[in-house]
Amino acid sequence: MSQPLLQTTIVGSLPKPSWLALPSKLWAPWALEGDALAEAKRDATCLAIRDQERAGIDIVGDGEQSRRHFVTGYLEHLQGIDNEHLETVRIRQRYDAQVPQVVAPISRPQPVHSEDVRLLRGQTERQIKYTLPGPMTIIDTLHDAYYKSRARLAMEFAKVLNQEARELEALGVNVIQFDEPAFNVYMDDVKDWGVEVLERACEGLKCKTAVHICYGYGIKANTDWKQTLGSQWRQYEETFPVLARSKIDQVSLECHNSKVPIELIGLLQGKDVLVGAIDVATEQIESPEEVAATIRAALKYVAPDKLYPCTNCGMVPLPRAVALGKLQALAAGARIVRAELA
Repeated sequence: MSQPLLQTTIVGSLPKPSWLALPSKLWAPWALEGDALAEAKRDATCLAIRDQERAGIDIVGDGEQSRRHFVTGYLEHLQGIDNEHLETVRIRQRYDAQVPQVVAPISRPQPVHSEDVRLLRGQTERQIKYTLPGPMTIIDTLHDAYYKSRARLAMEFAKVLNQEARELEALGVNVIQFDEPAFNVYMDDVKDWGVEVLERACEGLKCKTAVHICYGYGIKANTDWKQTLGSQWRQYEETFPVLARSKIDQVSLECHNSKVPIELIGLLQGKDVLVGAIDVATEQIESPEEVAATIRAALKYVAPDKLYPCTNCGMVPLPRAVALGKLQALAAGARIVRAELA
């Protein structure tokens, strides 16, 4: 069955209900424990799916309802990582956080997200996307007390992520997205080994593969950093040509209300482009026409069948009502331009 043009999707996270975790907060602690927590995670996932469907989102995810954080929610299931004795590190050169540390060889004793995907696949007939943390962003979110090499550690994580991704594909995932906000910070590493380890994470996959690169959640550390980037944000100019030559199918980027020159997406020739048409750093809900305007601007550089309207980043720090309004605006804006193209 053919899919419509301008299929909408989200980057990954959606706000959690207050009965699951503290609202509007990253790394928010769970409100429940044991079997009650497991049930609440499932309920929240079903609710996130319904919210996306009712809003009109075409390619849906689980809203990352079972994870406290997009990186540590994966790391806590691996061996070789000490989650008890935390170390303070500078994350993406912006803010300090207490994070786990690598103390032994990385391994994955069992699948991490298979049950999440079974639930997601069983709850919707739409295409589904599942998000995993990218290797470079993982190593920027922990302390390495074992490998002592960023590139080597990233490759070890890539191998583990590839095992996970292959299993998720077999369970019916249509798009597997790796989140790599670190690609906007360590551009030399992206060229030297970052894309190589990302391709290793995608090795052998037949479903669509995507990489998400943004300027971060709408938290103060990120918004303050953006103020230092000048009148034009040109980080993508360094990474997009490398990604255009890669085996990755899709690139997800931040656009609406950013200072990214829109013409930079022309550097992604041949790739699907997930253009961020929703600003996650404000509680102001976009109008459908604002979303449509962003899509029209992107269509000057990307063919309609290669363009996927999306959110700039995850929406977990936002109030749930705001996030839902933004989902509705995203879908409505895409319908406007879809009708114009028809």
